[in-house]
Amino acid sequence: MLRFTYAVKLTRDRKDGGYVVSCRDIPEAITQGESIEDALSEAEGALQAAIEGRIEDDMEIPAPSRPKHGERLVSTPVTTALKAAVYVAMREQKVSKSELARRMNVHEKEARRMLDPNHPTKVPALERALATLGRRAEIAVR
Repeated sequence: MLRFTYAVKLTRDRKDGGYVVSCRDIPEAITQGESIEDALSEAEGALQAAIEGRIEDDMEIPAPSRPKHGERLVSTPVTTALKAAVYVAMREQKVSKSELARRMNVHEKEARRMLDPNHPTKVPALERALATLGRRAEIAVR
């Protein structure tokens, strides 16, 4: 099962105030916020940007580690998680975008846009891509 909820560490910034947020699993996802709530909200955006960057740069998206004492859990937005799930499945199965398009019986342009962070891919399209790759999405609400 793939999850896109990561443990983050909040460190009080004694010099400038607020909190610095870092993520062991995705070190480029670093941000800050004036309050704990603000820092956690910013962490979601930092994780989203980092995962989207990894997809664009054809890099691995690591599985989340178990949280350590004092760490908080932060999830990516649902659409980002779905795009990341499609991307991870494609990498695991060594399926190119053109091969995914062929399997889905769509134009290659559609398969390329599906993983584009700037394209507002609809959830049903991502679910269909996952199904084509033998996967399915489940939503957990806590």
